Order: sequence, then structure tokens, then C-alpha cells
Amino acid sequence: MAGTEGIREFRPDIMVTHDAYGGLPGHPDHVHTHRVTMLAVQAAGLAQLYPDAGAPWQPHALYLATHPHSAVPALRAVIGARKAVYSVPDEQVTATVDVSPWIKQKIAAVLAHRSEVARGALPGLIAGLPPDARERLFGTEWYIRHTPMTAAAPRTRLTV
Repeated sequence: MAGTEGIREFRPDIMVTHDAYGGLPGHPDHVHTHRVTMLAVQAAGLAQLYPDAGAPWQPHALYLATHPHSAVPALRAVIGARKAVYSVPDEQVTATVDVSPWIKQKIAAVLAHRSEVARGALPGLIAGLPPDARERLFGTEWYIRHTPMTAAAPRTRLTV
């Protein structure tokens, strides 16, 4: 089940996706995931779209996974200057989560991207780090809260 139909069936209050940059490395798959998620959330709230997919539903918030500018220097020491880094001003971050209790699972999930590890992309660089450096660099996650435009929101008529 995908997109609008899944959102309408499960009716989540909150959804999480990548930011518009596709996360720190700007991976094209992550950028696409962001775009598709944003469109699915909007479409799920519009009754006139996909009427056979169930009653309209829109989450109350989306959290966009991101990296603040202040986290970049420590990460640069690992990834080097040769790779692009996408980050946002610290004041745009609205939620910070300590994920260090789950760092082993997080790192295992990252390292499961075997082709990325093998070609030396960010997961490959993470694979070469000692465990304490992994926890220090990847034990925090940052998010920007995005409130979707609701289908019921009144429209403002613009006059020129």
C-alpha cells in the first residue's frame, strides 16, 4: 500500500521524511522520498482526489529530517571536504532527538546499504569509524516541523 491510500487507511497524526535537500549528503533517492511524501500528504487530505482510496485524512504535522549548520564541522572531519553537505540554519530546527539508546540499530540500518558502503559513500565512511565516534556523530537527529496545509483551510481571495 502506498501514498495517499496508506495515509488514509492508517490515519497517522505525524509523519517523518527527509528534508527537501535529501538529508546531509543530498542523496537523490532521499530528495525523491521527500517530494513523494509531501505530495501524498497533501493529496490524502483532498476529498476530490482519489475518492476510492478512503475518507480524506491529513496528518497534523510532518517532521523533516535535517542537519543544522552547527553539526557540520564535526561531520566534515569524517566525510571530508570532497563531499557536498546540505544543512540548514540552526534556528530552523524545531526538534532534536537523542537516539543514542538505539545507535546500534541505527548504524546497522545505515550499513545495510551494502552498495553505498562498498563505493565509499557516507555509509562506507561510517563503517570505518570506531563505535565511540559513531555514537558521538550520529546519536542525535534533528527535525524541522512542517504543518501541512489542510484541505479545510479557508482560501484567501487575492485582489490585484
